[in-house]
Amino acid sequence: MFSFRGLFMTIMRNLSIVIVAVVLTGCAKIAPNLQIEVSKAKNPWTNLNLYNNPDNFQFAIVSDRNGGNRPGIFEQAVKKINLLKPEFVISVGDLIEGYTEDKAKIDSQWDEFDYLAKRLEMPFFYIPGNHDVTNLVMEKKWQQRHGALYYYFIYHDVLFIFLNSEDPPQGHAKNNISLKQIEYFKKVLDGHQNLRWTLVFIHKPMWLGGNGENESWAKMEKLLDGRKYTVFAGHHHTYNRSIRNGHQYFVLATTGGGGKGENNEPEGLDKCQFDHIVWVTMTDAGPVIVNLLPDGIFDDQPCKQ
Repeated sequence: MFSFRGLFMTIMRNLSIVIVAVVLTGCAKIAPNLQIEVSKAKNPWTNLNLYNNPDNFQFAIVSDRNGGNRPGIFEQAVKKINLLKPEFVISVGDLIEGYTEDKAKIDSQWDEFDYLAKRLEMPFFYIPGNHDVTNLVMEKKWQQRHGALYYYFIYHDVLFIFLNSEDPPQGHAKNNISLKQIEYFKKVLDGHQNLRWTLVFIHKPMWLGGNGENESWAKMEKLLDGRKYTVFAGHHHTYNRSIRNGHQYFVLATTGGGGKGENNEPEGLDKCQFDHIVWVTMTDAGPVIVNLLPDGIFDDQPCKQ
């Protein structure tokens, strides 16, 4: 039986939905998926443009664990990274002590480290340092256990490049990027011209003193010319940020590696020596860098009650 009252109630329900929809979307720059009642007068918030660009993402970087490993530091960092929930974790090398040709010892050191890496709840990306591929025996062991010594991937329109500064391996004596490796990355870079950013990871900061700049690094920089890029390295166990050719270059400190103070400890923030987890938020304007000290990251029970 037809009912004017029923028709009226249906119209009113539909009208109320339209009104609510208008109210919910009436504020400029309201974030997608946000449901909130917006007043035309005053609202108890500054804006509704939530910082949730789907192209932004977060990842962590860990630095040297060895060159005088201090037990427990890297293990602590793994636990704290699992609390932070980055999308993945990247290393800048020197993960084991190395400097041996004893295959059993090399396997034992990698077994210890790989156990720690597998405790991470997200992917971990390896890169070789001079402690990891000190010699040709260790290089072959790396390839047997971890595969490629250099590689790349693309994520959210960002190119990640993992270089091998020990090509061929010569320990502390020298760094180098082989012609074969340079040709590999030339093809990678030529084939991916229009990405929004390029992030470069390498163990030794070949643009600094010590082992020094060399021709192979100059060739890599020439390949990167004209791109938006940022470089991350380790090796020196002392933090350094510099601007080179208009780009940020970072040398990270340690995540358990040997310090230059008493008892092998880092000398402190005033000397740019500390254990840290580098937290990176990738944006269209480039990576935003935050250095997190593991001792300052707590779970939901930071104190006894």
